[in-house]
Amino acid sequence: MMNQQLINPTTAVKPLLSGFQLGSHHINPPVVLAPMAGITDLPFRRICRRFGIGLTVTEMIASRAVEQGRERTQRMAELDDGESPVSIQIAGSDCKFVVDAALWAVDRGADFVDINMGCPVKKVCKQVAGSAMLRNETLVAQVIDAVVKAVDIPVTLKIRTGWDDKSKNVENIAKIAENHGIQMLTVHGRTRAQMFNGHANWDDIGRAKSVVSIPVIGNGDVIDGESAIQMIKASDCDGVMVGRAVQGNPWVLAKVHAAIMGLAQPKAPTPAEIWAVVEEHMTHLASFHGVRRASKLARKHVAWYTKGLNGSADFRGTFQRLDDWQQQLDVAQAYFSSEQVLEHAA
Repeated sequence: MMNQQLINPTTAVKPLLSGFQLGSHHINPPVVLAPMAGITDLPFRRICRRFGIGLTVTEMIASRAVEQGRERTQRMAELDDGESPVSIQIAGSDCKFVVDAALWAVDRGADFVDINMGCPVKKVCKQVAGSAMLRNETLVAQVIDAVVKAVDIPVTLKIRTGWDDKSKNVENIAKIAENHGIQMLTVHGRTRAQMFNGHANWDDIGRAKSVVSIPVIGNGDVIDGESAIQMIKASDCDGVMVGRAVQGNPWVLAKVHAAIMGLAQPKAPTPAEIWAVVEEHMTHLASFHGVRRASKLARKHVAWYTKGLNGSADFRGTFQRLDDWQQQLDVAQAYFSSEQVLEHAA
C-alpha cells in the first residue's frame, strides 16, 4: 500500500540513518512501531508492516499473566507468519516471573524480548513494574541480568527518562542496561510524571545515546517525517519509534520511512485508499478476534481513520452505536465513498 515513489531508488539521496544490527537481524529501515495496549494486536501490526517499518513490537504482556496462562495473553503474543523481525514485550519486577515470560516469548517465536520499564499507567506502577522500576536501579539491573542470562536471543529495553523532573536518571539506566547485556534501548522522552502530557524531551534521549554504544531508539511526539528528522538531529538516535500518531493513520509510517531514507514524501491517501485499508483492517479484526470482539474494536479503530475528514463527528456518533458487523461495514463504506468525504479530498 506504500506509494511506489517511496521505493524508487532514482529519487533517493543519502539516508539519514543506515539501520543497525540486532542479533542476526539488520534493522533497516530503523522505524519501529511502538507497543500500545489494546491497539498493536496482530491485525494492527499486519496493516502497519506494509508502510515502511523495520521492527514491530507486541502489546506489553504482564509476566504474571503469562504464568496464569490466560487465553487473552496467548492471543496478545500471537505472531503473523513471516512477521520478522518482531519483539514480544514483557513487564514485571519479579525475576522468576519475568524470566518465565521471556522463555515463553522465545517459545512463541519472538526474535527479541523487550522489557518494559516505561509504562506510566497507575495499575502497572503499583505493582512496581513499568516506569516505577526506574526508581530502583538495583532492581533494574537484577531483572535485566536475569533475563539476559536466561534466553539466547537479544534482549532490549524500553524506558522513560525518569520518574519525574527531579529524579531523571536516563543516563544511569542506559549504562546499567548496556553493562548487563541489553542490546537495544528505546527511550520515551518523557518522565513517568508527565504521562503523555507536555512535550517529549528529545535532548534527554540524546543523554542516553551519549553514554552507550548500543543502538538507541527515540520515542515521543513523532507525528510526521519532519518531526522524525528533528528528533534524530536533537538526540543522535539510531532509529525512531512511532506510537499514537499511527492510530487511524498508518500512512505516517510511510512519511517517517521516507524522511529517514532520503526518499520523496508520499502523497496523502485518497478516500478510496483510506477505505481500502479500513476494510482490510476490519477483515483482519474479524478473522483474528471473531465478529463479536471485532465489532467492539472497530468502534475505536474506524473512528480514528475518520479524523479530520468532513462529517466525521456525525459518522462517529452513528458508527459507535452499531453492534451488527455487516451494518458496520456497510455504514463505513458508505461514509468513505460519500460526497462530503470526496469533497474534502478534492
